[in-house]
Amino acid sequence: MSREAVIVDVVRTPVGRGKPGGRLSGIHPVDLFAGALDALVNRSDLDPALIDDVYGGCVSQVGEQSYNTTRNAVLAAGFPESTPATTIDRQCGSSQQAAAFAAQAVLSGQADVVIAGGVESMSRVPLGSSAAGADPYGERIRARYPEGLVNQGVSAELIAAKWGFDRATLDAFAARSHELAAAAAEDGRFAAELVPVPGVDALRDETVRAGTTVEKLAGLPASFRTDELAARFPEIGWNITPGNSSPLTDGASAALIMSAERAEELGLTPRARFHAFSVTGSDPLYMLTGVIPATERVLERAGLGIDDIDVFEVNEAFASVPLAWLAETGADPAKLNPRGGAIALGHALGSSGTRLLTTLVNELEATGGRYGLQTMCEGGGMANAYIVERI
Repeated sequence: MSREAVIVDVVRTPVGRGKPGGRLSGIHPVDLFAGALDALVNRSDLDPALIDDVYGGCVSQVGEQSYNTTRNAVLAAGFPESTPATTIDRQCGSSQQAAAFAAQAVLSGQADVVIAGGVESMSRVPLGSSAAGADPYGERIRARYPEGLVNQGVSAELIAAKWGFDRATLDAFAARSHELAAAAAEDGRFAAELVPVPGVDALRDETVRAGTTVEKLAGLPASFRTDELAARFPEIGWNITPGNSSPLTDGASAALIMSAERAEELGLTPRARFHAFSVTGSDPLYMLTGVIPATERVLERAGLGIDDIDVFEVNEAFASVPLAWLAETGADPAKLNPRGGAIALGHALGSSGTRLLTTLVNELEATGGRYGLQTMCEGGGMANAYIVERI
C-alpha cells in the first residue's frame, strides 16, 4: 500500500504591517514563529516528541532571523531538545517549499510526522537586509546577463507590459483582493485558521483595507521607475504602485503533515492530502512568470486539467503576476484567491507559502471543493506548485 502525506492542521498568525509601529513589530520573529508552532500542536493535542523534523521558511536570514531561526523557534516553543529543525530559503516560496519537503519526507518513508511553516518579520529585519552592502551575484552571473538583472518590481512592470495590462486593470485586481479579503474577515471565514499572538489583542489582519476602490488607487505613484530604467525599458508603462503590490508584512504560519497511518494511530482526522508537486526555474528578468510552467507541470503530474481544480491560490506579489497566470492558463477567475490575496493580506515572505495553504484548505472545506492548486513566484526566476485534495 502506497503512503499518503496528509495535512492534519494548518494555522497562521494575523499579519501586521511590516514597518516600525506595525501590530506585530514588537514581537521577535523567533517568538512569533514559536507561537504558531505551539498553537499548531496544541490544537491537535500532539506530543511534540513525536515530531521527526521541522522545516521552516525564512528569506532574510540575518540579524534576528539568523542562526537557523526555525531551530530557535522550536526551542522557544518548548519542544524537546531532540526535535531537529532547518531553515529554507527559496525566496517567496520558502514555506511552500518547506511543506513540499515535509510531504516528500513522509511519502518516502523517511519521516512520519513533520511540521512545515515559516516566518518573516519585515518590520524588524527589512527586505534586502541579508544582502545589504554586498554583491549577491558575482562576476560569472554578471557575465551571463551583461545587460543586468532587475528587482522584482521591474520584473512585474515587464510582465504588465508584455501582457498588456494597463493601470486600471492592475488597480481593479488590487481592489478585488481587498474586497474579497474584507468580506471574508467580516463573515468570519478566517477564524478557523487564525491563532492569537501573545501580547497582541487583535485577531485580524492589519493590511486589509475595506472600501478600497480603483479611484482611490489611481492617485498612487509608480514605485520602481528611475530615469535609467525608463531609458533601458521604453516598453514599460510604469504602472506598478504600492496599491497593486503586496505590502511588507510580519507573520508566521505552520502546517502539521504526517502519514495517513500515523494520523490514524494518533486518532487525528486529516483535512487534506498532497496530490502532486512541481518546481521550475524561469527567466530571471521575467522572474515572476514561473507560476505558469509550474502550474502546467503539476497538473500534468497529477493527471488533471485546469477545470478539475476547485480553488486556486496564486500569490499576489504584484497584480500583474496572477493576471498573467490567468491569461495563460485559462483558469476560471472566480476560483482564484476567493478570500483575497497578498495584495490585501500581505506577503510576509518566509511565511507566505503555508499562509496560502491555510486559506486553501479552509476554502476547500467551506465550499466542498475537492482539489486545490497553490503556486508561488520566487525571486531569481523560480516557482513551485502543489495540488492538495480535500479529504
